[in-house]
Amino acid sequence: MIVNTVRETILRYDLLKKKDNVLIAISGGLDSTGLLAVFLELRKEWLLDLFLGHFNHRLRQNANQDEQFVRNVAQNHSLPLFVASEDVRLFAKQNRMNLEEAGRMLRYDFLSKTARKIGGAKIATGHTLNDQAETFFLRLMRGSGLTGLGSIYPVVEGQIIRPLLAVERKEIAEYVQKKGMTYRDDESNLDRSFARNKVRLDLIPFIQENFEPKIVQRIGKTVTIIQEEEDLLEKLSRHEAKKTICIDDDKFRLDLEAVKTLPRGLARRVIREFIHKLKGDLREISFDDVESVFNLEEGESLQMTEQILLKREDGQVFQRPDLSDKILYAYAWEGSSPLVLEELGLVIEAEKTKLLRSFVFDDDARAYLDGEKIRFPLQVRNRREGDRYRPLGSPGHKKLKEIMRAKSIPLEEREKKPVFISADDIIWVLGLPVAEKFRIRETTKKVLMLMVKPRDQR
Repeated sequence: MIVNTVRETILRYDLLKKKDNVLIAISGGLDSTGLLAVFLELRKEWLLDLFLGHFNHRLRQNANQDEQFVRNVAQNHSLPLFVASEDVRLFAKQNRMNLEEAGRMLRYDFLSKTARKIGGAKIATGHTLNDQAETFFLRLMRGSGLTGLGSIYPVVEGQIIRPLLAVERKEIAEYVQKKGMTYRDDESNLDRSFARNKVRLDLIPFIQENFEPKIVQRIGKTVTIIQEEEDLLEKLSRHEAKKTICIDDDKFRLDLEAVKTLPRGLARRVIREFIHKLKGDLREISFDDVESVFNLEEGESLQMTEQILLKREDGQVFQRPDLSDKILYAYAWEGSSPLVLEELGLVIEAEKTKLLRSFVFDDDARAYLDGEKIRFPLQVRNRREGDRYRPLGSPGHKKLKEIMRAKSIPLEEREKKPVFISADDIIWVLGLPVAEKFRIRETTKKVLMLMVKPRDQR
């Protein structure tokens, strides 16, 4: 029975103490409704005080109806309800994040603040065994290491708890139906433009039908093993980090010579810890970033992020201020007349032409693009942290800084490469191939040529 499974999860991971306050994150959907039903059943046994927290993302047409549904649920069960609403789409655009990431950040910020307001409440979310399997596949395809493949943990920072993590969604559906409770269907869960939905609707059912019917349970077991071994490795890396990361004049230093004597896997973890101390998080930090620190030669510098410039001296890696002035510019260009980039001493021109059999390609001076797909005005600006695009011939999108690094473009030259954007898509970066989406095809009828030349050559 589902309640027994949840009880075992609570005890195994010490998720709750008796008389705890619990803030249940409730969307009105199946999983969170099942979570509420379980807690209503366990409330007397654990002497719990229950509260509900609902975050309205304003993303779906029925978002306000979902909020009203939750209000009715709270009233029917006489539970205190906290509600917040944010424009997630706008927040994501302003912070160059995808919708899922932006929604998660705003939602957990609301839940954390609400938990503090209640008085140190545990935050319970409705993540299930199916969510665990979906996350595992997404991380696997992204090339994550053990930390990422650990996927969803039962408890985070002693406050966020996932009591349903050992329960499959079909079990929750049966339990909710048995309890006579209703819930809201989220139509966005059928939108295959989201990778998670494709994994849920296509990949996992295909594996269940053709390979392993119990793949969800199998992955759940695998993830548990990974998490337990990850805990051990994390303790080892923290131990080594204490010996190789020091603070000198309020600045962190990494003893790279000592790190290089460690097993490679452990060395990577120590470097990640060093980056985390400098940056405050590991967002946008890739495997290649960590490897670049490991391979940093004596006297070399490494632009880790827009704000972090690393230098290696005497075997030590540390952050130093960027002594060069960062070039900042942003133009909205209609393309009808030349654009003068005073900051770079460049002139940009646009010319529409027909499809020719031969073009002289020169990424350092010109770009040929499918003119029918271009939307003016173009944004022309310096590169920014998090910029990504798919270069011509590339199998997928990549970080712009990683592409420039692979092309061996010197650090001091990277800021001098204007980025061209149509709508929200990068179409070209001076010195790099055009974007795959905007390349010339046999069906192309109108070609847009962008030309860049020094201002004194006009």
